[in-house]
Amino acid sequence: MMLPSNGSKGMRETLTTSAVILWPGELRDNPICQRTPAIRRHGVTDGLTDESANDMVIQNREGNMTDPKAYRKFMKSDLWREMNGIPTDQQLRVPHPPLQQPVHSDLPSIPLPDVVHSRLGEMTVRDAIARRRSLRRFAPDPLTLEELAYLCWATQGVHEIWRGGLAVRRTVPSAGARHPFETYLSIHRVATLEPGLYRYLSLEHLLQPIRLDPALPQQIARACHNQNFIAESAVTFVWTAIPYRTEWRYGLMAPKLVNLDAGHVCQNLYLAAESIGAGACAVAAYDQSALDTLLGVDGEDEFAIYVAPVGKPRRPASE
Repeated sequence: MMLPSNGSKGMRETLTTSAVILWPGELRDNPICQRTPAIRRHGVTDGLTDESANDMVIQNREGNMTDPKAYRKFMKSDLWREMNGIPTDQQLRVPHPPLQQPVHSDLPSIPLPDVVHSRLGEMTVRDAIARRRSLRRFAPDPLTLEELAYLCWATQGVHEIWRGGLAVRRTVPSAGARHPFETYLSIHRVATLEPGLYRYLSLEHLLQPIRLDPALPQQIARACHNQNFIAESAVTFVWTAIPYRTEWRYGLMAPKLVNLDAGHVCQNLYLAAESIGAGACAVAAYDQSALDTLLGVDGEDEFAIYVAPVGKPRRPASE
């Protein structure tokens, strides 16, 4: 399908059918990693309905990245219908991606306390919901290692690995049990831990120090467009997305599902933090390249998707 060149309005007038455009065989039958060159040969809009094609044209061909309407398509569920007949990598029997990014065998790991039977977080769900607020004023009090372990477990804790390692059931929901996230921690004030960048290894319930650096909290704050309250937290959670875990099963629907799943994770952090007398603040404004660089991820197959500083609330001066 060739795209008309007479502007977006003209393109809307020519893309008038609601039928699904047939994908060329090399797009339909190949796994995701082999489709990109074919998409470039056949044009961005092959395989999409008129509405999707128009949205993609607005965004990609005219370079109109300032109109929010150009992005609304990816919040809708129309692609379930448009994906009909387009097999996913799972349906093509491509091996499933790993449940966790590779562990650095040359780095030490720190066992975390078992929190499943802990007395932490015994506040009722009703009270946690009622008290939940976004916290931006943190006290200098540190978190305990047990408290940090509890927050990690609450957001990405593992119930079981099932279906022969195909999927994992966790403390948060995820479309198709794909759980497309990794958890990085900018440690500032946690008892027994040196400040720096750590990774939570959820399958093993371990911490792995990536880089010890007392200046990291300030660096994270700068990468988040100088939101300086982030540097005052006891710990800042930074979740990265591994999109292919979800793309493998859901194809074109993956962007919508990954973003929904990120919300589930952060809400668990809010409620878990509240239940231990702490608080969190979800942050989505950050410099993508700067934050990815701080984490040491490639920005393509793994990239930062959500940030949340956590700490104990600062007490009023009168107390």
